[in-house]
Amino acid sequence: MADSVSAAITEPPQVPPAATGRVIDTDIPARLDGLLWSRFHTRVVAALGITWILDGLEVTLAGALAGALKDSPSLRFSNLDIGLANSAYLAGAVIGALGFGWLTDRIGRKKLFFITLALYLTATAATALSWSVTSYALFRFLTGAGIGGEYTAINSTIQELVPARYRGWTDLVINGSFWIGAAIGAVCAIVLLDPAVIDPDHGWRLAYLTGAAIGLVVFAMRWWIPESPRWLMIHGQPERAEAIVADIEQSARHAPDRPRVLPKIKLRMRTYTPLLEVAKTLFGTYRQRSLVGLVLMTAQAFFYNAIFFTYALILTDFFGISANHVGWYILPFAAGNFLGPLLLGRLFDTLGRRTMIGFTYGVSGLLLALSGYLFSIGALSAQSQTIAWMVIFFFASPAASAAYLTVSETFPLEVRALAIAIFYAIGTGIGGVAGPALFGVLIDTGSRGSVFAGYLFGSVLMMAAAVIGWRYGIAAERRSLEHVARPLAATEDIR
Repeated sequence: MADSVSAAITEPPQVPPAATGRVIDTDIPARLDGLLWSRFHTRVVAALGITWILDGLEVTLAGALAGALKDSPSLRFSNLDIGLANSAYLAGAVIGALGFGWLTDRIGRKKLFFITLALYLTATAATALSWSVTSYALFRFLTGAGIGGEYTAINSTIQELVPARYRGWTDLVINGSFWIGAAIGAVCAIVLLDPAVIDPDHGWRLAYLTGAAIGLVVFAMRWWIPESPRWLMIHGQPERAEAIVADIEQSARHAPDRPRVLPKIKLRMRTYTPLLEVAKTLFGTYRQRSLVGLVLMTAQAFFYNAIFFTYALILTDFFGISANHVGWYILPFAAGNFLGPLLLGRLFDTLGRRTMIGFTYGVSGLLLALSGYLFSIGALSAQSQTIAWMVIFFFASPAASAAYLTVSETFPLEVRALAIAIFYAIGTGIGGVAGPALFGVLIDTGSRGSVFAGYLFGSVLMMAAAVIGWRYGIAAERRSLEHVARPLAATEDIR
């Protein structure tokens, strides 16, 4: 039966797009949400989760290789150079998310999978050939653009293919798989920065090529994923959407509580959504949801990127850890980050989004303030600092993933990918791009008090986001996407 699903994915029926304005009455959303977990869903999770593994690998390498880049006889980076190069990566992710996010809503999810992946592979391989600060920053910018585009297409697809009862946990675990990549990056750094194995000036180049090699595997796995039937039914291809859903149903059982008569929704199909309508939807109709998404994204972006991009500098500059040993310290850190979504993710579907967002954001903010104070007074060793980070990010990891979950499920389908892109771009632009450069400067001062001030600022952002998320968030758990946010193409409510 799995083969029939693959056939529908690789050889979709050639149905000519319907004219704009055609109205259909469909039960496709209810059929997708009425399924139990199946091998098809597992394959989707595997294929999509690898992208976050790649991102985790990229970000970890950027941090773990910082010492090698500073010691490189050909590059000789300063802490500021490293901070600026990391900010270039994030700036690329912002621009890539916006451009590819717009395309994802316009031409579909699946086509963007291959465009963004090709850009990522090319730019990562080029990074290994960098000959100066400028070239390194440029290639990191292009790598970020590819990853930023992946965020929008993949988070949209997760929401639109996974049944509502599993949506929260699945989204958090896929986003949390970033930390599997982080662990791989740490191991690569341990091996490739060991002078007994290879010259570190060559080792950091081989580390980046590792990411490109893994990315090649993703090309094959992407064929497992169909175009989103929800996107197709609105964009003039309901027959193709019907064929894909029918094949998915052959490999998945229906949930026992699925109603005998499935609810339907009436849609007026369209070829695209004008940007003016997108702006009106995000900042008019759903302005409160937009505020929540912006706050959650900004807080987690500063919190994560500022700390994670510079953790290696903390270990080398303040604790005297050699650059080739930094990778050992990321392994427990990565374990805490992955276990958080894995173990707490179910609660987002049971206790609910608002409760868990408030809890995870609030606890991680408080713990960062506490550990920052202990760091400032010299009470932590390299080992206890790593344990503190591990505990903090056990809660911060599901919080950060919940930001993506929030902005990808609380807006209408027609603007979903671009909404993810806009809030990711604004949040990362405010919190993520500025964070690494700011912490690079703070670390360069050599003052623990200055670094603590940066930690305290991140803590305040997270606690403020906890209050706003709990007070104004949407209780979207176990609800159909079309109930959470009615499609713009809908001519009447689901009935």
